[in-house]
Amino acid sequence: QLQASGGGLVQAGASLRVSCAASGRTFSNYVMGWFRQTPGKEREIVAVINWSVTSTYYADSVKGRFTISRDNAKNTVYLQMNSLKPEDTAVYYCAASIRFGATSPNDYNYWGQGTLVTVSS
Repeated sequence: QLQASGGGLVQAGASLRVSCAASGRTFSNYVMGWFRQTPGKEREIVAVINWSVTSTYYADSVKGRFTISRDNAKNTVYLQMNSLKPEDTAVYYCAASIRFGATSPNDYNYWGQGTLVTVSS
């Protein structure tokens, strides 16, 4: 089970960190991803981190502003979001996959409930 938290309302240019805590099983051997979704749009990949933290992936829209990290000892994944823009407003979901380099939602086996991030202009 994955539990996302840390969302909220911030102004453009601000920073926010969302977290995803896993329970019920260890996710240290899973690839972890953050996705986001806005009403009427498909869920899109934001960032991915592999199990050994040696490889990350970022969507072009967040590259250089967002950082994904994980603490396997705490079974937690983080998404540090800097220089937030109104277009970053979305529900952010964390997910776990057994597939290395997975960027499609269809490749993810476990999902958190989502946390809402709202960026005002």
